[in-house]
Amino acid sequence: MAIVMEGKALAAKIKEEVRLRVEGMVQKPGLAVVLVGEDPAALAYESGKRKDCQQCGIYYDALRLPGGISQEELTGVLQVLNEREDIDGILLLLPLPKHLDQRAALLTIRPDKDVDCVHPVNMGELVLGAGTLLPCTPAGVMRLLKEHHIDPAGKRCVVVGRSNIVGKPQAMLLLQKNGTVTICHTKTPDLAEECRRADILIAAAGRAGLITGDMVKEGAAVIDVAMNQGPDGRLCGDVDYPAAAERAAYITPVPGGTGPVTRAMLMENTLTAALARGKR
Repeated sequence: MAIVMEGKALAAKIKEEVRLRVEGMVQKPGLAVVLVGEDPAALAYESGKRKDCQQCGIYYDALRLPGGISQEELTGVLQVLNEREDIDGILLLLPLPKHLDQRAALLTIRPDKDVDCVHPVNMGELVLGAGTLLPCTPAGVMRLLKEHHIDPAGKRCVVVGRSNIVGKPQAMLLLQKNGTVTICHTKTPDLAEECRRADILIAAAGRAGLITGDMVKEGAAVIDVAMNQGPDGRLCGDVDYPAAAERAAYITPVPGGTGPVTRAMLMENTLTAALARGKR
């Protein structure tokens, strides 16, 4: 039976490390979260960020904007945050209402304040292996692997999912650790065979039940990043957890696996951004 890679304890450890560092700073790091509209899930997400910042001693500012805001008005809000000295990180919650240009809004955020690492400059730095701000979920996956002494070097790593926020940057981080990486997706021919080759299997396609137990190599580490709603209404990942746990050596639960660590990495990124801007 697989060892369960719980994320809560690691997240608490990371946040405590951030808190101790922030405690000794004269100028506290600051995070601004921008929420457009009244989406209940986004509101809950924003509330979680507020709690995380309070735990870490990071200054927090939430800007809740009306759903009908214009592109010009949103750009103006983001530009003001770019210039505020008390704000080191800016997080724009997605998706935006359909009338807004999401890419244009993200491009407005200064790269040095892009703590979610979605700006093309930061993504380019990641590809070059020179970035200081890393995408929170892929970076959280790497921390989970490190915590359990799982070294990607020399291992076959399969990433199922090709999104700009998880799949692609996840592959880059694994490459940087000398993993041999294959990127797959829901259109990959014989996905099952590709997955069965993986020593480290990362599921991030967003399709419940995509990875069945017989697709998991004996002794593999299985990281399920996805967050789906199952037929019974409960949260689940891409992996058939009970079946996969019978074959894997390590596995993350959903929820409670990568999610808490992703949130903690945002706190670490905010601290990193503050230090890079000269706060001490």
